Amino acid sequence: MSTQATYTHGFHTTVLSAHSWRTVENSAAYLIEHLRPEDTVLDIGCGPGTITAGIAERVAAVTAADSSEEVLAKARAEIEARGLRNVSFAAEDVHALSFADDTFDVVHAHQVLQHVGDPVHALEEMRRVCKPGGIVAARDADFGAMIWYPSPPGMDDWLPVYYAVARGNGGEPNGGRMLKAWAMRAGFTDVAASSSTWCYSTPEEREWWSESWGGRLLNSSVADHAVAGGHATREDLQRIYDGWKQWAAAEDGWYSVTHGEIICRA
Repeated sequence: MSTQATYTHGFHTTVLSAHSWRTVENSAAYLIEHLRPEDTVLDIGCGPGTITAGIAERVAAVTAADSSEEVLAKARAEIEARGLRNVSFAAEDVHALSFADDTFDVVHAHQVLQHVGDPVHALEEMRRVCKPGGIVAARDADFGAMIWYPSPPGMDDWLPVYYAVARGNGGEPNGGRMLKAWAMRAGFTDVAASSSTWCYSTPEEREWWSESWGGRLLNSSVADHAVAGGHATREDLQRIYDGWKQWAAAEDGWYSVTHGEIICRA
């Protein structure tokens, strides 16, 4: 398998709206206590920079890295809007980072390892550029551990379609549960594993989440890959989207996203 997998989600507005919602507090709380004012941090897969900004407010310097120049431009805009001056930017492949050995105090990746072709090698690279005694941290959702209620007709079909697309693109959508195992295979011996969740239950949260996920199954690269790969038709995807909207309209609707997390000592 090539180490360079295809990023399944792409950069449609349905995807970026979810990425832009993320903060250190709701997406990297497990890391906060380990951040020191003097630290230098590499934030891999920085996306639109909202987590990066929260990290930068707590440390000396951050390098925001992403494989997409388009996304890095959005991150630059976010950082500039917040008036932060301690963030630099780099286009990077996590499988072959351009930095020297032992460069950063903390190397962080959020929702990255589930999408790459070789997560073990990615962690080896993250370890290589981390200073001895420093921290390599990662957090990934586990799609097999997501639960929701109610389950309108059509909605449940989204997960088999997504599994087929993500794995067909070289990723592992159940990566959250595998983070500790991947870290151990990468040579880490000091690994603290944990889990945490996102939960969407208010009317506003349900509407937003249904557009983020139901919408991307209809309009984003996920939909294009599903159709091209023969995993679903456009009619199937419309039916799945309609199911998501029925879920969002249910007054007792509820959705939980479970994540795996690791703090590894380099």
